[in-house]
Amino acid sequence: MKKPLWVIGIDEVGRGPLAGPVTVCAVAMPYDHYKKGMWRELTDSKQMSPIARARWAKEGEKLLKARVIDYAITSRSAHTIDTKGIASCIRECIVSNLKKLTLPPEHCLVLLDGGLKAPKEYTNQQTIIRGDSQEQIISFASVLAKVSRDQFMVKQHKSNPEYDWIHNKGYGTEMHREAIKKHGITALHRVSFLTRIV
Repeated sequence: MKKPLWVIGIDEVGRGPLAGPVTVCAVAMPYDHYKKGMWRELTDSKQMSPIARARWAKEGEKLLKARVIDYAITSRSAHTIDTKGIASCIRECIVSNLKKLTLPPEHCLVLLDGGLKAPKEYTNQQTIIRGDSQEQIISFASVLAKVSRDQFMVKQHKSNPEYDWIHNKGYGTEMHREAIKKHGITALHRVSFLTRIV
């Protein structure tokens, strides 16, 4: 294959929580620009502080407005996860994001974290174990996805403070599990993930 014109980094967040959506981000930029190595501070979003993630999310907005990068973020709800399964939802989000970016597959190098895969028409794709700590464009996707999902869960906390989503973001902390036992489940809970709790 000829040298790609674009590089796209893809990562997901929210695969394992008991509540809330799964969220996937795809970040794209010109291949030559990316190879200059401009984001050396970026790493796996889980290893970054909330302040650092917020700063990079704002940087992402600036780069988007300046047309240095493009990105798309898609989520699937708890209900859809229960109906279709988490793996299917993540695949749907990847497809949706790539459609939003509107870049010809034959011109793209797609870098994906973990076990993620792009549709087969993206023949130049690489799935990279711990890619969110090795490839900065995947790291950027990880950060943007996490900030988006975290903001959503913080908003939902206001209506359901007993579940402590402002802190746990829907993950199965002891406090969250005890709240489920005491107060029951909400529309944001993934029933298929709660078989040992309720």
